[in-house]
Amino acid sequence: MLSILIPVYNYDVLKLVLELKRQADNLGIIYEILAQDDAGKNCIEENSQINLLENCSFFINNENLGRGKNINSLCLKSKYEYVLIMEADAFPENEFYLKNYIDLIPQTPSVVFGGVTYPDIIPAKEKMLRWKYGIKRETKPLNYRLENNYDFVFTWNSLLKKEILLQFPFPEFMLEYGYEDLIFIENLHSNSIPVMHIENLLVHYNDENSFEFIEKTKRAVKNLHRLTQFHKIDPKKIRLTKTYEHLKKLHLTGITRVFFKSTKNLIIKNLTSKNPNLYLLDFYKLGYYCDLKK
Repeated sequence: MLSILIPVYNYDVLKLVLELKRQADNLGIIYEILAQDDAGKNCIEENSQINLLENCSFFINNENLGRGKNINSLCLKSKYEYVLIMEADAFPENEFYLKNYIDLIPQTPSVVFGGVTYPDIIPAKEKMLRWKYGIKRETKPLNYRLENNYDFVFTWNSLLKKEILLQFPFPEFMLEYGYEDLIFIENLHSNSIPVMHIENLLVHYNDENSFEFIEKTKRAVKNLHRLTQFHKIDPKKIRLTKTYEHLKKLHLTGITRVFFKSTKNLIIKNLTSKNPNLYLLDFYKLGYYCDLKK
């Protein structure tokens, strides 16, 4: 009935697997849980214990595939009609998480997205940026998602028919972080694959500090630059590239780049403070993109 897919990179997912297994066993369903580390070096001993659990398997890639290709690989290993894409550093909000998805399967949905939330506890100063970004930019209420079916940022916490993922896999040309979810979602949209939205939240326990998140953001922007160069992504679909094109028409990209380079240290000081301004993060991304495009 259900294959649960958990792409992993240097993260201990044993606790998550145990919780999913407990819920699945209580439901009495046919299932499997497949976790696969993308050539990481950490938490291997902990995650290897997954292989001792019934209906659960842990694999290790010999080489780094990238997140999208890792999910595709897990899909090919799976054996059931529906696949549930998870995130290694997330956890079900309640004990009915799997039941809420299983109850929908008789309706034969193509794609279901359950939503995401973040812990209520305010983190330490050094981790404030990622937490605030998640709260403000990634947590979207159900009524918004119902009105904007294909605007759900990322694909984890998604239940899909396996045949959909096989027909429209994640882009395998992407090894770097950033925008693989958007390409996948746009592919669903352009092929009129319906997306159902429900309130079945995963809590995202992302542990990145602010400096790590800024570097990760820069990698994503650099990847976006490459994707637009090689026409792998439509610039009209991305707010950052749309803004850049607007500035370009007004001949303001040079000024933006100069202002970014002269203020980026002050921006980073704010972004790593206890009260980071997300609009400054937006400008940092825009300025960095302008610098890449010079």
